[in-house]
Amino acid sequence: MAYKITDECISCGACESECKNEAISEAESIYVIDPDKCTECIGWFESSKCVEICPVDACVLDPEHKETHEQLLEKWRTLHPGETPTVT
Repeated sequence: MAYKITDECISCGACESECKNEAISEAESIYVIDPDKCTECIGWFESSKCVEICPVDACVLDPEHKETHEQLLEKWRTLHPGETPTVT
């Protein structure tokens, strides 16, 4: 399931640079996560970097975008063709 950023976001930008899928971008007042690019860091890391780095815990799972581990890994492969996942 993709992550989303809640209204608790303080727009510090820490999460944007941590996202290797480039799923996080600055919106009008807070940062947002593109669910089509979010793989919960599957393919790159053991855990979700946006969650780890956020100083106000604004990155949470988005129940509107439920996906299995296999679906997230397939999304990663689509986003990064020809690359080998670091973590599967």
